[in-house]
Amino acid sequence: MKFTLPGLLMLALSAGALANPLSVHVLNTQTGLPSAGVNIVLEKQTDQGWQVLSRATTNQQGRVPALYPKGQTMAPGTYKVIFETGDWFKAHHQPSFFPQIPVIFAVDGSLEHYHIPLLLSAYGYSTYRGN
Repeated sequence: MKFTLPGLLMLALSAGALANPLSVHVLNTQTGLPSAGVNIVLEKQTDQGWQVLSRATTNQQGRVPALYPKGQTMAPGTYKVIFETGDWFKAHHQPSFFPQIPVIFAVDGSLEHYHIPLLLSAYGYSTYRGN
């Protein structure tokens, strides 16, 4: 089997994304296009409140393939992904009802990877546990 440099790069990127336990994807349902440039915050609930673990911005495909801090295992617990949608809509000169969309979810350790997709429009959204 012969590999090209771009092919090897995609293979390495895919392997790295799979090694990270958390990814997100934002799709604008008004346009049917990915939402590049959405700022994302990941937090974990602790006895002292919410602790920020990482921050990222969606890529051209509307994805953050590796949101969890690199090299760490995702411990069981309650997490929150905050999609900063108000800033994104403002940057695109569009009104929006939701300045932020917090998605709180529980990790029980039974899965190696968690994926949080967000289907977004100016006045509504939907999310689910993806794969």
